[in-house]
Amino acid sequence: MASDPNAPPSLPVPDYRPVERFWPYVELSEQPTDEELAALSPELSEALFGTPRLPFSVTIEFPRFEGGDYARAVEMARASAEYRELGGGDRVRHRARFFPQDAVRLRDLFDIVGRYDATDVLIDDRPVPYARELWLPLVWFLIR
Repeated sequence: MASDPNAPPSLPVPDYRPVERFWPYVELSEQPTDEELAALSPELSEALFGTPRLPFSVTIEFPRFEGGDYARAVEMARASAEYRELGGGDRVRHRARFFPQDAVRLRDLFDIVGRYDATDVLIDDRPVPYARELWLPLVWFLIR
């Protein structure tokens, strides 16, 4: 009797049943932790969860630089309302968020890191035109 040319080939049936677990980690939580949510970039966080209800903020982001002021600048950045280190090694960048009531501390940090071209000023976590020339002097008006 001739075999059917359209029939699938016969495969041997294994004597055991493979485990249907494909992920190498046994217990993963379904929800991200608070640390994982804090580490999200502002753009991704906004895309996933909508616009956060944060007050107006100015963020200073600066790289590693040579000199004695670096340790002082990092210490001042860590004392900000929100601090994050991005990257690692020689490519580390420090991001410090300040709210309007912290205008003095923002000015003090910017006095140290503002002379470097690689320093970025973000308004509500976004780069905006004239952030250094217009927005920062407007925040200085809050200093009494």
